[in-house]
Amino acid sequence: MVLEDRKEDGSSLPQPSGSFSKSSPLELDVADPSKQKSSPGTVLDGEKVEKKPGGWRAISFILGNETLERLGTIGLLANFMVYLTKVFHLEQVDASNVINIWSGFTNLTPLVGAFISDTYVGRFKTIAFASFATLLGLITITLTASLPQLHPASCNSKDPLSCAGPNKLQFGVLLLGLCFLSIGSGGIRPCSIPFGVDQFDQRTEEGVKGVASFFNWYYMTFTIVLLITQTVVVYIQDQVSWIIGFSIPTGLMALAVVMFFAGMKRYIYVKPEGSIFSGIAQVVVAARKKRKLKVPVEDDGTVTYYDPSIKSSVLSKLHRSNQFRFLDKAAVIIEGDLTPEGAPSDKWRLCSVQEVEEVKCLIRIVPVWSAGIISLAAMTTQGTFTVSQALKMDRHLGPHFEIPAGSLSVISLLTIGVFLPFYDRVFVPFMRRITGHKSGITLLQRIGTGIVFAIFSMIVAGIVERMRRRRSISAGDPTGMTPMSVFWLSPQLILMGLCEAFNIIGQIEFFNSQFPEHMRSIANSLFSLSFAGSNYLSSFLVTFVHKFSGGHDRPDWLNKNLNAGKLDYFYYLIAVLGVFNLVYFWYCARGYRYKVPLQIGDFEEDKRSDDLEMTSTKPMK
Repeated sequence: MVLEDRKEDGSSLPQPSGSFSKSSPLELDVADPSKQKSSPGTVLDGEKVEKKPGGWRAISFILGNETLERLGTIGLLANFMVYLTKVFHLEQVDASNVINIWSGFTNLTPLVGAFISDTYVGRFKTIAFASFATLLGLITITLTASLPQLHPASCNSKDPLSCAGPNKLQFGVLLLGLCFLSIGSGGIRPCSIPFGVDQFDQRTEEGVKGVASFFNWYYMTFTIVLLITQTVVVYIQDQVSWIIGFSIPTGLMALAVVMFFAGMKRYIYVKPEGSIFSGIAQVVVAARKKRKLKVPVEDDGTVTYYDPSIKSSVLSKLHRSNQFRFLDKAAVIIEGDLTPEGAPSDKWRLCSVQEVEEVKCLIRIVPVWSAGIISLAAMTTQGTFTVSQALKMDRHLGPHFEIPAGSLSVISLLTIGVFLPFYDRVFVPFMRRITGHKSGITLLQRIGTGIVFAIFSMIVAGIVERMRRRRSISAGDPTGMTPMSVFWLSPQLILMGLCEAFNIIGQIEFFNSQFPEHMRSIANSLFSLSFAGSNYLSSFLVTFVHKFSGGHDRPDWLNKNLNAGKLDYFYYLIAVLGVFNLVYFWYCARGYRYKVPLQIGDFEEDKRSDDLEMTSTKPMK
């Protein structure tokens, strides 16, 4: 499979500055940061745009809040399957559905949080409110472990599945805590990165370098959080006490709230610019109103497009492309569209070329985004049923230490940590000599490679589970324990780590590079939306297979007794779906056109390269 890295073609040279001039040189309206003033008022008013104080002094507080928030929420999820089965006595399928549905809802909320932040209250208020919601959620979950009235009575039966499950009050309080956590994640996740970027002036070289360094620190702290939660926190929960294991993340989240508010005087507060959704709707409505307008395929000068100077907050200008030409009608100027000052008389009838091209970016990305859901479903499955397998295997590391089942995902993290330096220092330079591409392979090729690793991971997982079940049945242990080391699960986890190194990181870079700069809150939300889709898809598959795979005195594939079920068949099913998804992704990727922005600081150089590309590329019909 070869995914070509093709640039977006254009039908004309970049439009000039001003409302509709055709021949004057392009002038980009960039505000001088030295002339910007801060308006008086409290920091909560969110009116300041001056790039002071900001910088790394402010970033330390933002990173601290984000890191401790993830330490709490991820620390809860890492071992939550074990908590639901051992403490709440839920069956394997029910526990898996609770996690998938909650994770799906949690990954949907960032889209709402991004909308509220960008439209109404700003990022600071959104993060502040969400931090309290996260703290309240962690306190609630901790109470379910601490108070006997909020969890089922302990059961000493050798078969935990025979123990009584939670009553309505206990299950309701648990869901309430999870809802608070979802609300908190919905505010913090889409806003933490943009709020950090706000602390740097990207119109300066120092600011651009600061943003790049901030991303490095952000993902480094994320990796550290995962390692801590998958080892220390999980071990405390599994071997010491659930109360202490939940109290530690709760206490750290309380510290995060204090740290976030301690930096109030050092933050930069950017005023909300309004929702991008209204801009998208305006383009669609304007194009529909002018649907009968005839627009030539080639720009022959018979129509004039509204192409003013971009806002100072926008760092790159998009030239008009030949893809989705029906939307170009929204930017065509006809009689009565402009006021005497040269501004649109009705924004629902006339939009700029920049606004039209931003909508085109969204349309191009959606098919590629949808193809990532099934590959992420493979990761979701590894996070639930792999834990169930590990609980029935020999987890001893030496005579006295037993590995917590929830800590096995560390194998995937270690794979990522070892592979990424190799990828950056060896693989990319090697592939660069072969392909001539600056990154060795394109972003879509990287994502596609990750999908392939996800398929292989599911196939290997099915083979290992088949071996485990046969050995367990032969051993005849009444509890279903298998005389087989838990490290037999390592190959599938290593493959899943490679999937993440290619697919997940590739998607993050793809969304952040292909979205316009001021839409990156939505880009991060869209990535969370991928996980939401995979969570709901996993929940649907689990429920469907559990209900329809059995019958005629045969247990279903996902039976509560792993030895009676056919979990390996379920893994093979996901692998087959992955193959179909790979074909769909290839079809979407082969026709994708990468965004070609005109950078403000390097316009002359970009203009020459764009001229060359447009003269060598045949416009799409």
